[in-house]
Amino acid sequence: MKFGIFYEHQIPRPWDNDAEHRIYKEALDQVELADRVGIDYAWEVEHHFLEEYSHSSAPEVFLAACSQRTKHIRLGHGIVLMPPGYNHPARVAERIAALDLVSDGRVEFGTGESASILELGGYGVGVGDKRAAWQEALEQCLNIMVMAPYPGFEGKYFSMPCRNVVPKPLQKPHPPVWVACSNRETIKLAARLGIGALTFAFVDPAEAKQWVEDYYRIIKTECVPIGHAVNASIAMVTGFSVHPDEAEARRRGEDGFKFFGYALAHHYIFGEHKPARTDIWANYEKARAALPSAGAGRGIGTPRQLRDHLKSFEDSGVDQVAFIQQGGKNRHDHICQSLELFARDVLPEFDDREEARAKRKQEELAPFIEAAMARKTRMTPLAEADIPSFVALGRQVAAAAQLTPEQDAARRRVLEASQVPLENPKGT
Repeated sequence: MKFGIFYEHQIPRPWDNDAEHRIYKEALDQVELADRVGIDYAWEVEHHFLEEYSHSSAPEVFLAACSQRTKHIRLGHGIVLMPPGYNHPARVAERIAALDLVSDGRVEFGTGESASILELGGYGVGVGDKRAAWQEALEQCLNIMVMAPYPGFEGKYFSMPCRNVVPKPLQKPHPPVWVACSNRETIKLAARLGIGALTFAFVDPAEAKQWVEDYYRIIKTECVPIGHAVNASIAMVTGFSVHPDEAEARRRGEDGFKFFGYALAHHYIFGEHKPARTDIWANYEKARAALPSAGAGRGIGTPRQLRDHLKSFEDSGVDQVAFIQQGGKNRHDHICQSLELFARDVLPEFDDREEARAKRKQEELAPFIEAAMARKTRMTPLAEADIPSFVALGRQVAAAAQLTPEQDAARRRVLEASQVPLENPKGT
């Protein structure tokens, strides 16, 4: 099983003037440390307007910074919001490709639709349409990354004319694709589309086993890939605070994990939010005593307790566990100490088993993935004669102007020297 770290950039109130700057710089240091000690993935969210819970609205910027401070760790969007109200699919394709190039091919392309009223309403994304908009935009974004030129598309949520979008990603045909999953039905959808499942629900290992079985059964029998490659993988999240003394691990990490869940529920389930005025941390402090505790069953405890907790996910068939380490007011130095202790006392035994596990999985799935790719209906490329040409705006302006015979002759001499047709036969 592989391991990741997961960032929302949480900043509970009260805020000082340096709070956002500090949390970003600390997170960069943590990712650099995680890369050095052998963590496999760093996941960064995209959220908008979700005060205190997530101040991460430009993950491509943070991940680009991470790419220059690390060498091995995979850089994951967890996730890009794909409905076109948030992000134009061609702009997403450009950003993913550019990040893949500057990171030497380490991008994981996580996607999703969002479910908070602040985000959906802020960008005019309809609640009833967001799933369909995500799927249409994602499929076309992947076509944009792969096709040269992209033929153009007229859809319900997204339209654009023929263009060749550059750059193209280093990973071919495109980086591994994921979708955010908060329930079992989205896990099944991920399998049907041949993409990885980023499961952000807190699932116990027994439930995880059922989700994994559903996912891989569908991969083998029903998958019709939305992209140009299949990413058959399941990642799940857990809390994270490790110390030789269990009580100290809980003292350092439990409050941050509980705030993570409370702030999430505030924005997504029960809260009423007044922008720039609601104090979620103050409300959390009032509710803290009534909230359930979070110990070893949530990744908070001694190295042995964490090892047992993670082994149960491995036994359930989970491919990756991502740690929610930066939650609430968890301290930077405690997070770094937990990462170092995990790498020394827990990670090695999982690493010892991972290569053989991954090989067995690849061999088992290979014929099913080949069959799935054969079921895919691909976008038809344009015939060479149908690729349009486009006259530069300056040339169009000049052609529309009343030129003297001398000016028109000069224009024609330049075009002939450049071997450019004097007139555009398609009139574009």
